Amino acid sequence: MKNLFKPAALAALTLLVASAPAMAQSLDQTINEGFANATGWFVNFIFSPFPGTTFPWIVMWLVIAATVFTLYFGFIQFRAFPHSISLVKGDYSDPNDAGEVSHFQALATALSGTVGLGNIAGVAVAVGIGGPGATFWMILAGLMGMASKFTECTLGVKYRNEYEDGTVSGGPMYYMTKGFAERGVPAGKFMAILFSVFCILGALGGGNMFQANQAHAQITNVVGDYPGWITGIVFAGIVFAVIVGGLKSIASVTEKVVPFMGVLYVLTALVILLMNADMIGWAFGEIITGAFTGAGVAGGMVGALIQGFKRAAFSNEAGVGSAAIAHSAVRTKEPITEGFVSLLEPFIDTVVICTMTALVIIITGQLISDPNTGLYLLDEGASTIQTVDGNKGVALTSAAFSSAIPFFKYILAIAVILFAFSTMISWSYYGLKAWTFLFGEGQGKELVFKVIFCIFVVIGASASLGPVIDFSDAAIFAMAVVNIVALYVLMPVVKRELDSYLSRLKSGEIKKFH
Repeated sequence: MKNLFKPAALAALTLLVASAPAMAQSLDQTINEGFANATGWFVNFIFSPFPGTTFPWIVMWLVIAATVFTLYFGFIQFRAFPHSISLVKGDYSDPNDAGEVSHFQALATALSGTVGLGNIAGVAVAVGIGGPGATFWMILAGLMGMASKFTECTLGVKYRNEYEDGTVSGGPMYYMTKGFAERGVPAGKFMAILFSVFCILGALGGGNMFQANQAHAQITNVVGDYPGWITGIVFAGIVFAVIVGGLKSIASVTEKVVPFMGVLYVLTALVILLMNADMIGWAFGEIITGAFTGAGVAGGMVGALIQGFKRAAFSNEAGVGSAAIAHSAVRTKEPITEGFVSLLEPFIDTVVICTMTALVIIITGQLISDPNTGLYLLDEGASTIQTVDGNKGVALTSAAFSSAIPFFKYILAIAVILFAFSTMISWSYYGLKAWTFLFGEGQGKELVFKVIFCIFVVIGASASLGPVIDFSDAAIFAMAVVNIVALYVLMPVVKRELDSYLSRLKSGEIKKFH
């Protein structure tokens, strides 16, 4: 009997080993189908709530808000730029002020949530659909979005909760409840709850799943194909090890990782641009021409505009309200100072890093055009531009980098992993603060969210890009819908803070500490 059992057991084991790759891939497929089916209704509601409409109204919502804040605060993003740099350097920092982190740490934490794969994969998606012209609208959205970020982060500090143990909680949930009550405006509590729900979804989507998804895509570009859930489990374990330590643990990691990964990525892109310096002028010409004609691009000029603003909003999150949560923890007694610091984010994130990514993709010839007309060729169905080897998302950026110098794809892989990791740990904090606002503070309640967050890391790495990016966009833009209403209501509060601070700064009442 034993002699019969051994061959049977060996045969069963051999069959199991042989079928393991197929079983692993089928697990990815099962996760992907389940996620797409569960979230499709939410995506459709956010982008096309009215039957027969195709224009994503949320894009116009963000554009109008950024324009209003820019005009209302007198182009503050340009006027306050030098003072913002001084604040980040710590020139005006008082170590005795309430808060958990410095101006620089708050900026690094918030940047780690925005400077992520939106700058690498998101830009590739925008240019792949909207053409080079999408880059122009991304830059414009970044410059205008600086005013939105200034407004929400000032309010985040002003209405934060400060606890006896030195920790703080802030963000849109708090300025909606406290700020609306202060001004006698109803519905603040309801809006805060609604925002918190969307913030949790945004943390699980754009701040988590999209990052894991594109990190896995870039890793497979380097090492070959393998199941996404493996990447997800590894990332989930590392992320959990960091976020279990709270904001100070997150800030201590991001203040080291963000400058390193930013410099690494920008220097690599600069090398490619310098190698093709003679084509930079041509590339900007393509960007300007495409922005206003959209020649050969699906949707023409409108398509380029929509993709530019969508991807810029996803990348720098101006008007979304997420950064206000990170900046609320800063050590300061002047709320407006963190508004000044935060306006640097869209500039660094979108105007500098996103533009460099787009230039590399354009200059290295990854977008296929007709040699006779110069028009970009569309894929079948006219949804995206034809690219070399059919690359999309992070694979398109990777191809652009490796086409210049082959080993650059390995540098990009490192940058992608760091970008994804830092974004996930920052967004875990945003989601956690929304979670505790809904369910209360406490280690047990916080642990539940952290476990859920790490489960979604695995789902994101296993799912395909389409459903993940649609859900991520929908969740983040849903946050913006609620948040921007609150910013309109409370922007007079920010104006009073701004006028008071600038008058005291001019009179010399506010002095440098260093």
